[in-house]
Amino acid sequence: MRGHDLINAILPDELILEILCRLDSYKSSCDACSLVCKRWLKLERASRRTVRIGASGNPDAFVKLMIQRFAAVCNVYIDERLPISSPFPSTYPLGHGMPRTATRKSRSCKRIRGSSSKLHCAVESSGSEESDIEPFSLSDAGLTALAEGCARLEKLSLIWCSNVTSVGLRSIAENCKALKSLDLQGCYVGDQGLAAVGECCKQLEDLNLRFCEGLTDAGLTELAIGCGKSLKVLGVAACAKITDLSLEAVGSHCTSLQTLSLDSEFIKNKGVLVVARGCPALKALKLQCINVTDEALLAVGTYCLSLELLALDSFQRFTDRSLCAIGNGCKKLTNLTLSDCYFLSDKSLEAIATGCTELKHLEVNGCHNIGTSGLESIGRSCPALSELALLYCQRIGNNALFEVGRGCSLLQALHLVDCSSIGDDAICNIAQGCRNLKKLHIRRCYEIGDKGIIAVGKNCKFLTDLSLRFCDRVGDDALIAIGQGCSLQLLNVSGCNKIGDAGLTAIARGCPRLVYLDVSVLQNLGDIALAEIGDGCPLLKDIVLSHCRQITDVGLSHLVKRCTQLESCHMVYCPFVTAAGVATVVSSCVNLKRVLVEKWKVSQRTRRRAGSVLAYLCVDL
Repeated sequence: MRGHDLINAILPDELILEILCRLDSYKSSCDACSLVCKRWLKLERASRRTVRIGASGNPDAFVKLMIQRFAAVCNVYIDERLPISSPFPSTYPLGHGMPRTATRKSRSCKRIRGSSSKLHCAVESSGSEESDIEPFSLSDAGLTALAEGCARLEKLSLIWCSNVTSVGLRSIAENCKALKSLDLQGCYVGDQGLAAVGECCKQLEDLNLRFCEGLTDAGLTELAIGCGKSLKVLGVAACAKITDLSLEAVGSHCTSLQTLSLDSEFIKNKGVLVVARGCPALKALKLQCINVTDEALLAVGTYCLSLELLALDSFQRFTDRSLCAIGNGCKKLTNLTLSDCYFLSDKSLEAIATGCTELKHLEVNGCHNIGTSGLESIGRSCPALSELALLYCQRIGNNALFEVGRGCSLLQALHLVDCSSIGDDAICNIAQGCRNLKKLHIRRCYEIGDKGIIAVGKNCKFLTDLSLRFCDRVGDDALIAIGQGCSLQLLNVSGCNKIGDAGLTAIARGCPRLVYLDVSVLQNLGDIALAEIGDGCPLLKDIVLSHCRQITDVGLSHLVKRCTQLESCHMVYCPFVTAAGVATVVSSCVNLKRVLVEKWKVSQRTRRRAGSVLAYLCVDL
């Protein structure tokens, strides 16, 4: 009833808090609720559990403000890779980071991500270059303030916070004993801080140590001893001083470990052997360790009987013996990724197919000795296969996909990249046998043309995501069949030069739910197609038009007339698109977040009006 606030008059604080807590993962909804009234703002702040922060301005002071406003926060994500925002929108529009030299000589501001409002921290610079760099990075003082103000902290992510040391991490450990997840990617913390976490945080379950160059075996060993009973997920990458010694400690103490990710040239067989024997609950293992050989993976196949995911990358020193052991022992394996494993052959896939019949995801990337017969075995023995990716597999031919089409009716996603021996006949068999296909991505497979894609359009009615990049033989007939048979949401036909207005017109008329479209490098595409897309696809959010030499300002005006939800538009190297066309796009789409265009095509008026969304391919030197 107009003039009466029934919600605030009837609903108690406890009920509104309960509603807001359920919205915590939807930041935009929380922000909207906080704008209703002062009461809702106060309640929303009291219920906000998750906050994401960059590292511009003065992060230390900003953390203190965040703690004051959000008393219930327990998940904090700080990422110093986020762009630096400027406090001077008239000179440097938001979205274009002000040069650090300019920012250092002024007051700087900071926007908290996850806040119901913008918080600004003004910090006077000291004048010297060396001291002025400091305010842009979170320091131990800021981390200490976070520790003292958020005693209930459960998840902490510090991405590339290079100024944080063991002092700050020790504060977190001593004050936040309920910590369950800690991400230290790119942080130069030392052994003392990690040891403190092991000593105090007995509930720690998830630890990421990627690119933590300051750590040695001593720190990881102490943590493994302290958190051995609780730790379930561990990631280590590019830590030159972490070797088999600390990995042995992980295997000896972390008996509940379920996920292990290792990327190191210093880890050899011994550490992986101890983990395999000591962690029977291991479910996911990702290895990029060039010095690990068959011996380690034989142990994985023998002891890790609960293994569900295995990813092997750049292995040069192991053979089919390893995969045979995995196939014999890991019967629960559902996800297998093999990248640049040059000494694996068809025998490996045959062993996996025979032993791991529950396999759902398979990716073979650059394994040049794996051919048709190995994948045929997968098609015959793994009926649950739902996603298949074949990248740079020159020896895999049509017969392999014949068997997949015949035996894997549940397949929903197929990725093919640079598979020169796979052609239309294979795609026809997939289309006829895998009618539940939802995603089809093909790139630079020059033997695939209209025939195969037409079969997909006729048989795969659930297809929503189609990418055909640089497939020279695919033309309008293929897209006409897709438009008549499928309701796409995402389409990428970049570089398919035989596609023109007729094919895109069919898509526009048959796929009204389209939200993403990439038609870059289509030389025959003109304004007619853009007009049809504008009329038929009102939900479109992202479009890539770069290198389309036939489109003009007229086509753009038709496109944006009804595609009012457009958020992103790339249109570089379109010679007949002028400053007027760019202005039309910017003025018509209120939700626009990014426009990629040549700088010289942007007028001063457009730059003033929408500088924050403009991105330039070419900038002044």
